[in-house]
This record gives sequence, C-alpha cells and structure tokens, in this order.
Amino acid sequence: MSPRDRLLALFVAVLWGCNFLAVHYTLGHFPPLFAGALRFLVIAVPTILFVPRPKVKLRWLLGFGLGFGTGQFALLFIAMNIGMPTGLASLVLQASAPFTVVLGSVFLRERLSPRQLTGIVLAVAGMLVIAWHQAEHAVLLPVVLTLLAALSWGIGNVFARQARPDNGLHFTLWMSVVPPIPMFVLSLIFEGPGAQWHSLATLDTTNGWIGLGGFTYVVVLGTLVGSGIWTTLMRRNPAGIVAPFSLLVPVVGMSASFVLLHEVPQLVEILAGLVIVGGVLLGSLPRRQRSTAAVSEGLAASSS
Repeated sequence: MSPRDRLLALFVAVLWGCNFLAVHYTLGHFPPLFAGALRFLVIAVPTILFVPRPKVKLRWLLGFGLGFGTGQFALLFIAMNIGMPTGLASLVLQASAPFTVVLGSVFLRERLSPRQLTGIVLAVAGMLVIAWHQAEHAVLLPVVLTLLAALSWGIGNVFARQARPDNGLHFTLWMSVVPPIPMFVLSLIFEGPGAQWHSLATLDTTNGWIGLGGFTYVVVLGTLVGSGIWTTLMRRNPAGIVAPFSLLVPVVGMSASFVLLHEVPQLVEILAGLVIVGGVLLGSLPRRQRSTAAVSEGLAASSS
C-alpha cells in the first residue's frame, strides 16, 4: 500500500468518524426517519439518471437496500435522536463486523475459524459491558437500537455478498434507491407530515442552517466522497490491508464528540470499546490472504 493510499485511508476514517457528528447536527433539526429518507432521496435521484444499474439480481439489491439502508439508518438515527451518545454510537456500530461473520456462517455456510470465534466472543463481551453500564443509567434502549442497526448492516452485507457486483460503488449508489419510500412511509406514520413540513419550512433559521450543514456533510462527504475513495482503495489494495483503517472511525468519532459535544465516556466504556475493536479486528481479518466481499462492500458504503 503506497503512502498516498495510506493517507487516503486515514482521510476516509476521519470523514466517517466526523460523519456521526454531522448526523448529530442533522437530527437537531430534522426528524430522524424523515432525515434518513431525504438522505437517500438526494442520492437516489442522480443515481437513477446518471449511474448504470449494476447487473445483479433484484432481490439482492432490495435486500441490501432494506438491510444496510432502511434498517440500519432508521434504527441508528432513532437511537441517536433519543439519547445515544454520538461517540458511543460510532463505536457500538462496529458490531456489524462480528454480526456479518455470524450471519455468513449461518446462512452462507461459511466456516468460522477459531480466531473469528475468539473475536466474536470478545466483541460480544464488550457490547454486553456497555449495555450493562448504560442500563444502570436508564439509557439501555438507545444502545439496543444501535446494536439492531449494526445487525441490520450485517444482514445487508449478506445480501451484498450474494450479489457479487462488478462495481461496488455503483451497487452502493443504487442501494440508495430502495430506502426513500419505506422511510418516508415510516416517517409519515410515526413522525407525521406536520413534523416533516416544519423541518423544511424552518430551514432559514439558525438551527435549520446547522441541520442543513450536517445533512450536506452526511450526503456529500460521508457518503459520496468517503465511499468513492474507499471503493478505489479496495480495488487497488488487498482488503486485509485496507479494512483495518475502518477501526479508526470510532476513535475519530469519540474524539470529535469529546471536543465539540463535550461527551466524556466513562472508563468502563473506553475499556469495553477497546475490547470491541480488538474483537472486530480478530473476527474480520482471520487470514492474510482472503477474499472479503462483505468487508469491502459493507465498509465501502459506511457512512453512518
């Protein structure tokens, strides 16, 4: 991996880590489900017009869109909206990696190595510690929703692996066509048209501009720029070399939240987070030579 590619990988980790901060500011103005629908809609429209549709079966595209897109971001945005700390969200969402390994073993009959099993056990142990600690402070529900978001991401990865697209970026962009309608419907049911209209009608306020700035970052930098660079790096370098850079995302996310939002994680959460990251590393990188479609496609689309 060239020095330039290493710097690009670090740049993407910074973009994705700060993406959670951008989501925080977005949700300060937009209802969470409506924000998710808009996020995918502004990507879906130009995708349909200008990006060739990937030659994959429709069921795999729909499954990836509903799992990675609709499920993950609906649950994550709701969790952050009801109290999930921004930095902690960037950490707990890393559970998608061990979830992907387990789901691949169950549904795709992929064998688990002892190293993968060890990594899964470590990651689960870390998540249980965080859940227990948050439950003591009566904020367990946001953690559970974030874990379900990670599980949904893992489900999406299984569909992506089955799709085996020739162009991962095109596949990721076309995934964005799936979530807008179900997320709009969910928003109408649970948030109501009044909340949707109010968020659009008050964009000219200070809070509106801040929310719009966060939304723009999520769409442009977190999704298009970050995913585009990551996909290019995955194409030029072995996945086993590129993928570990994603473990820097929660480091950036928690650091940015500490500096800008004054979120101070407890020592037990930091230690549990280190255990989770170590488990993810063990579970996601079992061998030096491997073919990792799920890792490349899942991480290429990461944005939170």
